[in-house]
This record gives sequence, structure tokens and C-alpha cells, in this order.
Amino acid sequence: MNLLLDSLFVYQVVILWYFALLNFFYALFAFFGLGVVARYARELSELSLKDLLEREAYLPVSILVPTYNEEKTIAHSVRSFLSLHYPEFEVIVVADGPKDRTLEVLKEAFRLVEVEWVYRRVLPTKPVRAVYRSLVYPNLIVVDKENGGKADALNAGLNLARYPLFCAVDADSLLDAQALLRASRLFLEDDRVLAVGGTIRPLNGAVVREGVVEALHLPRGFLEKMQIMEYARAFFMGRAGWSAMGALLIISGAFGLFRREEALRVGGYRTDTVGEDMELVVRLHRRAREEGREYRIVYTPDPICYTEVPADWATLRKQRNRWHRGLWEVLWNHRLMLFNPRYGRLGLLAMPYFVLFEALAPVVEVLGYVLFPVFYLLGLFNAQFAFLFFLLAMAYGVLLSQLAVGMETLLLKRYPRLRDRLALLFLAILEGLGYRQILAWERFLATFQVWRKRGVWGEMRRKGLESA
Repeated sequence: MNLLLDSLFVYQVVILWYFALLNFFYALFAFFGLGVVARYARELSELSLKDLLEREAYLPVSILVPTYNEEKTIAHSVRSFLSLHYPEFEVIVVADGPKDRTLEVLKEAFRLVEVEWVYRRVLPTKPVRAVYRSLVYPNLIVVDKENGGKADALNAGLNLARYPLFCAVDADSLLDAQALLRASRLFLEDDRVLAVGGTIRPLNGAVVREGVVEALHLPRGFLEKMQIMEYARAFFMGRAGWSAMGALLIISGAFGLFRREEALRVGGYRTDTVGEDMELVVRLHRRAREEGREYRIVYTPDPICYTEVPADWATLRKQRNRWHRGLWEVLWNHRLMLFNPRYGRLGLLAMPYFVLFEALAPVVEVLGYVLFPVFYLLGLFNAQFAFLFFLLAMAYGVLLSQLAVGMETLLLKRYPRLRDRLALLFLAILEGLGYRQILAWERFLATFQVWRKRGVWGEMRRKGLESA
């Protein structure tokens, strides 16, 4: 009995230190993230963007759009990509053996005709059945290939791409008209930049006309509203903070800009993981570190990509399960970097953080919920301390959420209405009363499903966009 009590006491001490260290990192991310966003807002103006447009020096971009069953959103998305403000780019849509009318919708919307396309097959992919060009948009190419997964579709797009930069985007996404212009300038300003990630925002609730977001309001669904805060924290604090520390490991698959030759040098996207976006970024870091090269992989706050987020529990849980499995797969594939001084702050700070405070976080959280009644039955439960601890955790979470949402107003008021801002404040309080626990449980399950469901994506339900 004494051994059990001693073990439980040690567990409580460990949890308190875990909580303190985790929140120290959150404060650090908030500090660095606020600095990144404030500096970006100060340096970049509409005038500077106009100057960039008028310059003759630019790097052409290939936009890669892997798509599977996206008949509801694909036409809106492609129109969004074609309407970007950029001097020279091409859009390569890769239809990865869809089972719905995705390919037919593309043919009807953009008047596609089949062409003989000669290209170098640098990366191995599933067979390409046909290549189409648009009679309306000369810079639109559509590839029809056998199903091989998102990474395989991206590799097929990389084979066909002609330009030095490529932008990987999701088929259910819309890009801000100036997104490419804002992100690509970093490659011109610094030859060491290998990749740039931008901000992703939920598209649900937006009014879209011809692929352009005309109005953005809070969506009606509770789950969609909750994800607005999650995305704000993830990007304006997490990504911005890691970028400021020179250890950014994740560039979202929904929007990322890369040097094509660098991606080809490391073998393109891996097809045996569902975390192919993070895995490519970690591999770029790893190769550059091993070669002793100076390089940068950065996050820039404002290149906005809008993406449709899950609107029902089943789809949301599948998505978070897949994300967490992908995280574990990447960490396992690059486990030699963990605590390895050869990789600098990546091996000594970023990788340990993602193992301890991202991959293992749901295990620690769920274990805490399970042991709660045990502490109570053994008389180890201090109600006053537990209540104060709960209030502190909730207040700190609300503060971080509001700080992240507030950072966005330094750039542009995405939700200008006062009632929307008040709703986000109220939802930040509700987040810790059920929503967080359900997703923690799903990520807990994902931790023990990594090997059994390796490479398994699953179907994602889409509502489609509200058109003006």
C-alpha cells in the first residue's frame, strides 16, 4: 500500500512539472509569435506588394492540387488558384483515381482536352492515364492517374511541374489572391530559404464568389467555431514561435511553398505515411543539417489559405486520429534525430518537444482522467487544490486562445463583428468542458493504432462552400 501511495505521489509531482513546462513553452511561443506577427504587420504594406508586382525579378510557381473525391469544392478551389495575383504560374490538378464526378466537373467547368504531354518521370508514381489542358486557361493542367494516395499524387504533380518553386495545396482550399506574392518574396530575398509555410484559416461560414472569399463570418456549427480558435493558436503561436526559433518542423499540407529541386533531391513525398507534409519538412531539415549547409525553413503569417474544416464529430475524429498517427510516424522515421546534438536545436529542442508534449500529451491527459477517481478513493484528492488548478488551467487556455485570435487583428480583421469576437471568447471557455477531452481520447486511441493503421487515410465528408 505504501508503495502505491508513493507511486501516486511521484506521479502527481511529475504531472505538475509536466504542466508547468508545457505552459512555459506556450508562453515562449506566444512571446515569439507576437513578435513575428507584429514585425510582419509593420514591414509589409500594400505599397510593398505593389512594388513586388511591378518588379521584373520573380520566381515562377507550379501549384500542385492533389484531389480525390472533391466534386463539391474542386471548381471553386481551382478558380481561386487561377485568379491569384502573380506574374507567372501554372496550376496542376492531379485527380488521384476519384470515385465521384471530380474529373467530370473539371472537364465541364474548364473545357479540358486531352493532350500528349512529355515530361521526365523523376519520382516513381502510380500510372498516369491521361493529361488534359484547358481551352480557357492555358496555365491549367489536369492529370488523371490511378489511385495511390495524396503523397503519390503530389509526386506525380512534381514530375510534371516546370517551375523552380512549387506550392502544395489541398483541393478543398481557397487561396488569398496575394498569397503566392507574399510567400514567394522570401525566396527572392534569401537564397537559403528552402520552404515557406503560411496561415490556414477555416473556410466554413464564408461566402464565396468565383473562387474568391467575399465575406467571412463565424460558421453556425459548434465544431466549426471551435476549430477557428484551434487554428489561430496553432499558426499564430505554434508555427510562428517555432519559426522564430529556427526549428519549424511542420508546414501544413493545405498551403506550403517549396523549392522544387530541393524536394526532388530528398526523394519527394513519402507514400508510406499519412503525415507526408511534416515528413518532407523534417527530411529537408535533416538533409541540410547533415550536409552542413546554411538554410532556412520559415513561417510567414499572412499568406492566407482557407480550408473547409470538419462539421461533424465522426469526420473531425477521423481527421485528428490521422494527424496524430502521422505525427508518430514522422517521429519514428526520424528517431535518430532525437536528442542528437548533430541536428542542433531540432534534435535537442523541437523533436523532444513533439515527442513529450504533442505525441505523448493525450496519454498523459487521459491517464490523469482515469486516475482522478483513484486519488479520490485513496484520500489523496485535495478538492481546493484541484479546483484552483482547474481554474488556472482554464484561464490560461482562454488567455492563449484570445491572444492568438487577437494576433490576427494586427494583420486584418477576419471577424470584424463584435458578436463574433464575443462568441469566440465564450467558446474559449467551453473548449475545456468536453470538446478538448473528446479529441484527447481520439488522439489517445491513435497512439495505439499507429502500426495497425499505418498509411490509412479514411474518407472525409465535405459540406461544400456557400456561393454568393
